[in-house]
Amino acid sequence: MQDAPFHKEVAGGPENVRAVWIEAADGVKLRVAVWPAEAARGTVLLFPGRTEYVEKYAEVAAVLGAAGLTTLAIDWRGQGLSDRLLPDRMPGHVGHFEEYQRDVAAFVAFATAERLPKPWYLLAHSMGGVIGLRALVEGLPVERAAFSAPMWGISLGASLRPAAWGLSFAARAVGFTDRYAPGTSRGAYQSDTPFESNLLTHDEAQYARLAAQTTAHPDLALGGPSLGWLGAALSECRRLARLPSPATPTVTIVGTDERIVDTSGIRARMAEWPNGRLILIEGGRHECLMETPPRRALALKAVLEHFGTSEAT
Repeated sequence: MQDAPFHKEVAGGPENVRAVWIEAADGVKLRVAVWPAEAARGTVLLFPGRTEYVEKYAEVAAVLGAAGLTTLAIDWRGQGLSDRLLPDRMPGHVGHFEEYQRDVAAFVAFATAERLPKPWYLLAHSMGGVIGLRALVEGLPVERAAFSAPMWGISLGASLRPAAWGLSFAARAVGFTDRYAPGTSRGAYQSDTPFESNLLTHDEAQYARLAAQTTAHPDLALGGPSLGWLGAALSECRRLARLPSPATPTVTIVGTDERIVDTSGIRARMAEWPNGRLILIEGGRHECLMETPPRRALALKAVLEHFGTSEAT
């Protein structure tokens, strides 16, 4: 395994991090990062969201590490430093969501080969939540799971949903799946959106940290989703909504000010999840793990208690 770049100067978090390249079964090169904990009592498999990259989660890895948990995170195909799937590297693109399960398989194979401490736990955010739910259904070997604002549905107005379906399918028919979805562009959200109107967090320092990361390292940045990604995401959310929830003990954390993912789908899923619990963070936006300190502490405390410790900071 070959070492991969990791931008410590903008990541923060523990110094003892290692990034490496791994390869999916279809040849796509992926970047993973591992933060080993001293005397580790388990490992968290961290599934980031759309547009994200491993450096973003260094501070979360620090909290997990202090609680005795090693963290392993991934840049999904098409984002971060993993292989981009289009000549223009800025659209967030994938042909079918099944492709992400190839990334999961390579990720798990790496964790197995490295003998990362067990038990393993899943922590999945946003798009990572839909990838993680599919992986759980297909037997991801984790003892417990925690989801943060999982993308089990995309927040679209009732009038826009039919248009989104129609446009994405038309784009596939005429070969325009690489085009940006309407209302999006090639700019990175945290760079193009003023803090005052952002939908991610109420914490100005956290938002500035994210903007500084993609400003210092534009190769980490990702723009809006492609029409191909939109159609694939809508299809996967619909397929998963028809499936029963797995038996894996699970907590799901959602802010009451969530406006990026569809919270009705989350509430419906958690209402019938065996061994499942929904935790609402009052006033939290999409990034409860990177919210204001009191909200962030509540979210991390819920995750750590679910994983067997309460040493949140």
